[in-house]
Formats: sequence, structure tokens, C-alpha cells
Amino acid sequence: MTPDPYLPTRANFPHGTIWFETQPRHLAGRGDPRHITQALRTAGWANRSDPDFPHVLLVSPAYRHTVVLEPDPEPSGAWWRIRGQEEDGRRWYTEFGAHTPVEILAHLTDALLQPAPEKTPPIWSPLTAAGWSYQRDGHGNELARHPDGILSLERWSVEPGETFHWRAQAAVPGGGGGLHRIWHAYLDEQMPPHLIAAFTTALTDTKPVQRAMYDVPHSHLVTQEQRGPQGEQLADAPQVRLKAMRAAARKARRTAALTTGSPAPRATPAAAAPGRAR
Repeated sequence: MTPDPYLPTRANFPHGTIWFETQPRHLAGRGDPRHITQALRTAGWANRSDPDFPHVLLVSPAYRHTVVLEPDPEPSGAWWRIRGQEEDGRRWYTEFGAHTPVEILAHLTDALLQPAPEKTPPIWSPLTAAGWSYQRDGHGNELARHPDGILSLERWSVEPGETFHWRAQAAVPGGGGGLHRIWHAYLDEQMPPHLIAAFTTALTDTKPVQRAMYDVPHSHLVTQEQRGPQGEQLADAPQVRLKAMRAAARKARRTAALTTGSPAPRATPAAAAPGRAR
């Protein structure tokens, strides 16, 4: 549904707002969630949201994946939660905090619309090529850190020999020597590796994103310049992306049909991984 530009709602932000190119994108704040939700719906995902509850619940055509946007009043809470079930029965879960930029998260959700690549993309080499530091300890725990010292990616196990988990976070020094977290991402090791790679590679993207003036978690950490598309031009810009999503979805369906010889079976809706459900 197209929002009425004359009704006072944040859904009408492209109209009558002055926009600024904002960088770095990993500190630019959440952005417009429709960058993700409209793309998934265009690709055939069903909207299963409760109209009387402040959330968005989208389900993939084969019921293998769900994406939930549920604003959490807690600063450290998860706003985005994604669950998946693979053809071999493996289930996985991932979550993202409120200020995770949608342009970064969209790399993962867009990858849900694509067939898995034959060769798993690398994870650490794109980061080190972009100037990130990298270290690995004797237990197999790995840590990469952005040159600004704010953004980091970690693959760790609570105890040696236990299951690994992935965590990305942007955090700045806080009071008492601790850290103040701007946003976080938790990724289950059970996720298909190409989905993890899609998200982690997105962390190296340096292109600026459009945000309203000071519509960022920490304005002193970003640079904003008044340029780029404005008003109706910015409102129309997503159509290019949506056209590409339609094409990707059609290609994925054709690939699946050629591979299986029949439509993909309807799976049970994906459930949360043990211990991570909210």
C-alpha cells in the first residue's frame, strides 16, 4: 500500500524531508525498513503480520524462512529476527539490533532470494583486504576489527570445543571503562555459510547512505552532506531495486524447478534455535 503523503507518519519520510549522504554506513542508523520488507514482498513473501500489533512478519513462499521486524524498547534488544530451515532439516536463527543499517542487513535478506552458490564465498579475506585487523587464538576463536576500532566481527565459542557463534557489533567506549553498543548482530553457526558471508562482506561496503539530518545514533561519528536524490526522486528510487528483486526471485524459482523437477515442497514454518528465542 502506498502511504498518503499528507498524513503525518514516518512512512512518508521521503516527502518533504531534506536528505543527506551519510557515511560511514555502519554508523548511519537503521534507515527505512522498507528497503528490506518491500524487496521480500516483491519476491513473493507473504505478509503474516497482525494488523493490531506493531510488527512485520514475512514468510517465504516455501515456508522455509521467516523475517520478523519487532521494535524492542530495550536499547540492546533485537529488532530484526530471521529464522530458517534447510532442506536437510537444520534450523538456524539470527538477530539484529535496532540501529543495524538496513543497507547492510539487506545483503543477507537478498541472499535468501538467491540459490546457494556452488562455491562458498570467503569471509575473512574481504575484511582484511579492506584494512581490517584479524587475529585467531589457539581455541579457534577469530576476531576482525574495522580500522575505526568501532566495528568488529567475531566468531567465538563460549567453551573450547563447543559450537561457534558469530557476532558483529559497533560499540564505542562508555563510562567505567566499558563499551556502549550502537548495534549488534548475532548469527548462528548453523546458518548456510553463503548467508553469513553475504552479511559479513556487506560490512566492507563504503558507499554512503541517505539519512535525514541527525537521524543517526551518534551524529558526531558520521559525516553528512546535503546531496543525492530528494523528495519524489528518492521515493521513486526503490523501484529499481524492486525490479531486480522480482528478476532474482523468478530466476531462483526456475533454478529450483530445474534442480528438483517439481515445485519446492511446503516446509513447516522455521522455528527459533534453542536458547535464542525471544
